[in-house]
Amino acid sequence: MHPEGHSSHLLGPSEDAVAKCLKCIFFLLFLYSYLPWLNSIAGWAAFHVSCVIVLSFTEYPPPCCVCLSGVCGCCGPLRPRYKRLVDNIFPEDPKDGLVKSDMEKLTFYAVSAPEKLDRIGAYLAERLTRDVLRHRYGYVVIAMEALDQLLMACHSQSIKPFVESFLHMVAKLLESQEPDLQVLGTNSFVKFANIEEDTPSYHRRYDFFVSQFSAMCHSTHEDIETRTRIRVAGIRGLQGVVRKTVNDELQAIIWEPQHMDKLIPSMLFNMQEADEFDRTGHPSSPAGTEREENPAVLAESCFRELLGRAAYGNMNNAVRPVLVHLDNHHLWDPNEFAVSCFRIIMYSIQAQHSHHVIQQVLSHLDTHNKDTPRVRAGIVQVLLETVAIAAKGSVGPTVLEVFNTLLKHLRMSVDFEMGGDSRRTSSASVVSRTKESEERIVQNAIIQTIGFFGGNLPDYQRAEVMMFIMGKVPVDEAPSLDTAKIGQLGMKRIQMMLLSSLIMVTSGFKAKTMSAALPPPFLDPLFSVSLMEDSELRQLVLEILHNIIDRHDNRAKLRGIRIIPDVAALKFKREKISKQDVSFMKKHGQQLYRHIYLGCKEEDNVHKNFELLFTALALITIELANEEVVIDLIRLAIALQDMSLANEENMPMFIRCSIMALVAAYLNFLSQMIANPPFCQYVGKVLEMRNLEAPYLLPEHVFREKCPYVRRLFLPCSLG
Repeated sequence: MHPEGHSSHLLGPSEDAVAKCLKCIFFLLFLYSYLPWLNSIAGWAAFHVSCVIVLSFTEYPPPCCVCLSGVCGCCGPLRPRYKRLVDNIFPEDPKDGLVKSDMEKLTFYAVSAPEKLDRIGAYLAERLTRDVLRHRYGYVVIAMEALDQLLMACHSQSIKPFVESFLHMVAKLLESQEPDLQVLGTNSFVKFANIEEDTPSYHRRYDFFVSQFSAMCHSTHEDIETRTRIRVAGIRGLQGVVRKTVNDELQAIIWEPQHMDKLIPSMLFNMQEADEFDRTGHPSSPAGTEREENPAVLAESCFRELLGRAAYGNMNNAVRPVLVHLDNHHLWDPNEFAVSCFRIIMYSIQAQHSHHVIQQVLSHLDTHNKDTPRVRAGIVQVLLETVAIAAKGSVGPTVLEVFNTLLKHLRMSVDFEMGGDSRRTSSASVVSRTKESEERIVQNAIIQTIGFFGGNLPDYQRAEVMMFIMGKVPVDEAPSLDTAKIGQLGMKRIQMMLLSSLIMVTSGFKAKTMSAALPPPFLDPLFSVSLMEDSELRQLVLEILHNIIDRHDNRAKLRGIRIIPDVAALKFKREKISKQDVSFMKKHGQQLYRHIYLGCKEEDNVHKNFELLFTALALITIELANEEVVIDLIRLAIALQDMSLANEENMPMFIRCSIMALVAAYLNFLSQMIANPPFCQYVGKVLEMRNLEAPYLLPEHVFREKCPYVRRLFLPCSLG
């Protein structure tokens, strides 16, 4: 019995069948009107047989009865063959499932006559729509199963009209409020997405599916299990849309902002709600069951797949929704999720596209330049992570623009920190101190980011960046219009931040020649800062010089100012000085010696200053010393000792003793480096005498926290 009863017979044959049947019937009626014997019962029987004989030669099978002049009967055999084949796959009881034998017949018919696929699809869509409206979900499941099998079996040009009917039916299921139907439609769409079509579709669009699947990803169903099922189905549907469209050049529309604004936030929403999220950003490999049942894991997998397929021109549209989502959900403070998202992005995209992501984050930082310090610090820390992951040299062609943006925000952070000092009241002191500490977080994050940028640059670009940053350092004593509003303290803060950035950039810098690493446009302002009346600034300048001069990583062996008993045991790495470096020392050596000399007598020097000065002298000896340079360095050491002994400038006793200790430590180092026995013996005797009579002139004693000798006025035992 037909599952729909006699209601299916009200659906007549196609227009071609009706036209042919009507011609035959009109012919028989013509005979009926002129042959009286047809009025008898036998005549009616002859009429019926005639209809069967005539229609048997048409495309459609003969009817068992016709409907004429109010006499009705069963007309099922008048229906087209494809409809009868479709009807036969439905059992009387939907619990019995798809009739496999009849399904095989329908599949064979569709493969043999592919031109009928569109009609089969339209009829199945008609049946499915009616069953959905009547809540006969068992037949809906059977219809979708039949559609899936037809899709998998038929790969011809005629499948495209059939696909339209299929997508229409999937849309009907997704529009339903029943979770089971939504999951059923999603599963069918995913199967369709995995089919590779021979030719692309020029007119097919997936706008509805992107919107519907995105809505499913945000399901708020009361039942947790049902909500999880719907969200997983939505993510799988989006993954199917991506796989179906992203590799098709004619479907570039999927990368348009209106679609990315739905795809990306839907994935991030589910990743964000994970109870235990992999914060490393590295691709994880959960079990297959977990991947299918966990919305967060599935969303991350789809997110990685989408980013991995992004081409050069689509990166901006793919990254911008991530930034907007983080803004809308206030995920910059705290920023753990933001950091993990951008780790995923950087590990998923192609390496040559990394600079697009970096520039997007920089632009986003510009738009948030007036937000709270924690928000800006969160964005900068995300930028730091992206730079750390980016491949070497992938920062892009606009290197100076990137550094300019970072330095601009560094300057703004200092302005925010120092601008309110003059207006600070006692009631707002706690808030101001909190703001200062938060701004320091921003500044440290920017400095670290600049350092990572510099570390990823080739040497020739790093030299340009060094000059660019040095040009931003204010070196004039008189405040300019930019620094007047923040005062001297603010200007010092800016100087320290910029010099700290230079330290990060110069770290690991291995210049082939000193003239390339220290050109006059860089060296002159650097030496100007070294003469400022601030010990911290001078320390930063010396550290920058250490980074540039130390090309063989010998500085770690020189930590601390001390009398080294056996310099040879330290096994310093050194090479013969090149002609270019000899020329550099002839041209700039005296300038370098002068600033070391002047830096030693500053009254605010502390232990660290003398330690850095000793390291600078030792590195010059190792990297740049020939015979002429050694003679100049000895003269410099004797001049420092004479200055301390003469004390024409009334220096504090600690400074005088520290200078004597510095000279003792350096001449001990130099005498062993040049391996001159008489010189070594003389230095050794003086050191023994000092150890006995004036230990406060040795670094091991004078730089102790509470040295009892520094107040003495008599300084014996010079090395001159």
